Amino acid sequence: MRHRIAKKTLNRTSAHRSALAKNLSEQIITHGKIVTTIDKAKFVKPYVEKLITKAKNTNTQDKIKKFNLVKYLRTKLFTEKTIKMLIEEVAPKYKQRNGGYTKIVRTGNRDGDNAVTARIELVADPSNKVL
Repeated sequence: MRHRIAKKTLNRTSAHRSALAKNLSEQIITHGKIVTTIDKAKFVKPYVEKLITKAKNTNTQDKIKKFNLVKYLRTKLFTEKTIKMLIEEVAPKYKQRNGGYTKIVRTGNRDGDNAVTARIELVADPSNKVL
């Protein structure tokens, strides 16, 4: 039973889970979509959504707020290139959308270990609002 267990551990240590979340979110922001296992996709979805929301809601014209945003994103992502891409390209696309920036599509089972795979991608048409 899973009583009082708040998060998925994915059979990894906390440092390994943190690195996994950073790597997967970088790939999603950079490429727009990735194919991974369904559990990893469900694990990283809230992580990416929070990053996009934070970047979208922060006024980047204010130098202090932009500095604090970049400082925060440096703890959540690895490369400056991805941080710049998130602030300048990805977040402005979703300015009118209130959440639901990513979607998970199941893609079948993987050859070899028969793991259930899924494609997690940024929503293509940001103008459609989720009701």
